[in-house]
Amino acid sequence: MGISWHIWCRFKANRKDPNLAFHFLSSGTEESLAAEKELIKRYGQATAEEADIIIALGGDGTMLQALRDFMNSGKPVYGMNRGSVGFLMNEFSLDDLPARIEVAQKETIKPLEMIAETANEPPFVAVAINEVSLFRQSYQAAKVRITIDGKVRLEELVCDGVMVATPAGSTAYNLSAQGPILPLEAQLLALTPVSPFRPRRWGGALLPKHVTVRLDLLETEKRPVNAVADNSEVKSVRSVTVREMPDSQVDILFDKNHSWDERIITEQFRHSL
Repeated sequence: MGISWHIWCRFKANRKDPNLAFHFLSSGTEESLAAEKELIKRYGQATAEEADIIIALGGDGTMLQALRDFMNSGKPVYGMNRGSVGFLMNEFSLDDLPARIEVAQKETIKPLEMIAETANEPPFVAVAINEVSLFRQSYQAAKVRITIDGKVRLEELVCDGVMVATPAGSTAYNLSAQGPILPLEAQLLALTPVSPFRPRRWGGALLPKHVTVRLDLLETEKRPVNAVADNSEVKSVRSVTVREMPDSQVDILFDKNHSWDERIITEQFRHSL
């Protein structure tokens, strides 16, 4: 059994070389590049292979890319917001970075695998940290049959789209489509429709994370549909299979005073006043 995150940090701090090795990466914007330059000047820059921690500077898009790039590397990713919303990011500061890292809370992210079938191409396989989503390609609404672990649960959903979201992605596209916000440790996936027309009042479902979701597109010639796994898109799909990748994971670090749980609670009450 591996040692805990906080014990590992203290062990590292007590070594002859007490410094954590950081690898800084930026989104490429002027603001993030300036932050990267100042942080490297203060803390140095290790290669990605030599680093203990990956520091992502930008917004949530930068964080998602870092999480994908360092999947299964054993290197935690700590983000600082130099973008816009930055829900997955910590507040930016040049000061006391090793101390912040030492007391940070670690959460483990497990991605989804999307297997999309089209008429003429081999299956398109992609990984999603946030969600796998389908959306209509034309003015015609999509028609989708939903099957869970081999059992048809909804014969026909008429909608603008539908998605399967992870807890990490539940505050993104899923939330804007009125889907539920999920704690990171929740063993659930959110199945959320986008502008459902029939059944008109169907609001989606919460699914155990271990299930396999199959989405079959109906009348595809008349109602073409695209599929997206985070930022990987394939057009004119016939069916999409979504499942968690249990053997893949990456760790994300949050400041102790701004944990994921606190962000979820805040987000749910943000517009209550």
